[in-house]
Amino acid sequence: MGAFHAYDIRGIYNKDFNKDDAYKIGFFLVDLLKTNKVLVGRDARVSSDEIYDYLTRGITDAGADVYNLGLATTPMVYFATAKNNFNASVQITASHNPREYNGMKVSRENALPVGYDTGLKEIETRIKNDKVTPVAKKGKIIDFDVKDEYLKYLKQYIGNYSSLKIGIDCSNGMAALLIKDILGNTPVYIYDDLDGTFPNHEANPLVPENIVDLQKLVKDNKCDIGIVFDGDADRVMFVDENSRFISPDLMIAVLGHYFLEEKNQKGLVLQDIRTSKAVGEYLSKMGGTTQTWRVGRAYAAPKLREINGIYGGELAGHYYFCDFYYSDSGLLACMLILNVVSKMKAKGISVSQLIGKIETYANSGEINFKIEKKKEAMDAVRNHFIGTEKPTVSFDFDGYRVEFPDWWFNIRPSNTEPYLRFIAEAKTKAMLDEKVNCVKGIIEKLK
Repeated sequence: MGAFHAYDIRGIYNKDFNKDDAYKIGFFLVDLLKTNKVLVGRDARVSSDEIYDYLTRGITDAGADVYNLGLATTPMVYFATAKNNFNASVQITASHNPREYNGMKVSRENALPVGYDTGLKEIETRIKNDKVTPVAKKGKIIDFDVKDEYLKYLKQYIGNYSSLKIGIDCSNGMAALLIKDILGNTPVYIYDDLDGTFPNHEANPLVPENIVDLQKLVKDNKCDIGIVFDGDADRVMFVDENSRFISPDLMIAVLGHYFLEEKNQKGLVLQDIRTSKAVGEYLSKMGGTTQTWRVGRAYAAPKLREINGIYGGELAGHYYFCDFYYSDSGLLACMLILNVVSKMKAKGISVSQLIGKIETYANSGEINFKIEKKKEAMDAVRNHFIGTEKPTVSFDFDGYRVEFPDWWFNIRPSNTEPYLRFIAEAKTKAMLDEKVNCVKGIIEKLK
């Protein structure tokens, strides 16, 4: 079974894991989290109902009750977990992965994530080694509807968007469950029906071909901004009025206008190790201080809580909020960013102009290298540059991030795919191209 990863359980259903594994995950989860009730939600994927059936059989056979949310966004599960004091919850989803995938995102009390190092490894070990013995007194399944409560929470953040022409692509994913209850029918929507076969495009907005239809929608309808959600609505990404994709890390800086400027909340902002240097420079002018940490909710959510941060974000389009139980929500991020965009438009500033003020470096975007010798390649790249230039900042978690006066790079192994990921920024495009070509040459020699 190859479905256990750093952040969650995920893989091709009936290949990397199956219904029997789902049953055992449910059974052993009860003892792992020492609970007598487990909150369970699911996305609209074709296999989600079967996984739900077997997961909940395992939970009830272990003697715990299942509180059934039914169809839900992943952030809705986080909200219901923390708000209603559950010690355990599972969202059945494969997030942005293709239709043949499915999986589970597991949380404990306060919606804290359960990652491989904090419980999933133990479940994996017990599935392989321990015998399942159902208890005499089985648990029961209780329907538990939090949609209205969750919408009430989200609606407190709605601003005045009446001046904005908004284009939205729900990717046939779970954002479609709630988006019109929040934004109404005024935006121009595409792919806003729930369909777990994802007939129009995969629900991964980071892949350029998956945002082509949104870009056309924005152009054809002369929208001020375009919005696209992933499959389970914990991530959101944007294109500007010219249909140009906005690197999601730059939106961490945009959110500063809401939290640091409008709400006057001064303090720490969490960013992942791949975040543009421009973000910290932009936020510092508003009184914000960025703190760099590892990629993924399993690391980001606890870290934001630990540092008592205001909010945080990632290059992958996750945005975390202390007022949302230190968890990520694509819909909440969407509303807060629209609040900023609407106020900027009132000042005559377009989305592209706002991003232009933030984006002061040439950026390579993430480049993936398929290579077996990941550690050797990472070390070779780092050693080459620190041997010839003097670093100003260096991090050695999640691979390496090394900063120099005029450029920086991060090189890290993927936690979910067989790749080494590289990203760099420089003050000029010529310098960036030179550094990227040098890295390609170093890694090519190790293949």
